[in-house]
Amino acid sequence: MTIEIISSHTCPFAQRTRMALLEKELAFSLTEIDLNDKPDWFLEISPYGKVPVIRHNGHVIYESAVINEYLEEAFPDRPLLPADPAGRARARTWIDFANVRFVPHIYKVLLAQDKNGRELHTRKIEEALTFMEMEGFRKSDGGPYWMGKDLTLVDLTVFPHLDRFSALEHYRGIAIPDEFVNLKEWRARMKERASAKAAGKSDEVYIKNWLKYAENTSTGTTARDMRES
Repeated sequence: MTIEIISSHTCPFAQRTRMALLEKELAFSLTEIDLNDKPDWFLEISPYGKVPVIRHNGHVIYESAVINEYLEEAFPDRPLLPADPAGRARARTWIDFANVRFVPHIYKVLLAQDKNGRELHTRKIEEALTFMEMEGFRKSDGGPYWMGKDLTLVDLTVFPHLDRFSALEHYRGIAIPDEFVNLKEWRARMKERASAKAAGKSDEVYIKNWLKYAENTSTGTTARDMRES
């Protein structure tokens, strides 16, 4: 059966899965929803009220990291994880790092309206970028992608949020340091992939879309999860 992905056009988490579908060359149908006006049918299948969600073969699966692992197992051709157990474990460690130690601070620094909060999460982002530059690419297997010569789910997990640094720089003055050559070259390389061009948007769209986070006016589920009292 054809895969259906339920997405929102500027969501970086949904972009991860759209890129995975494209990289694996899987046929899929795309259903876009407005996260500010979620239809009742969507809330019935997405307990968290977030995208992406996929429907396939009678199953409903949500959470981008889980979906991408599902696609990897259900469609092993054109693999997006290393073949060896140690390599797969290393990839999953980086995916966890992105989801736990990097991405949350992007939202938190945007949502923070106080100086202390912004400084704290700016520092956390800088620490994460340093770790990625020093422990990621400089200790990789020498290839152009995160895990070496082949693109993997790690690249697809990290890229959508780094692609939105134009908005982070616009609203909070945070950019990838010039000396992080490997990280900047990788980001530029990823932007040229057909999947990134098909699933991504322009810097102007990202800046406009993230205004609601920068002003702390977003009513979405992600903002509620990331907002600090």
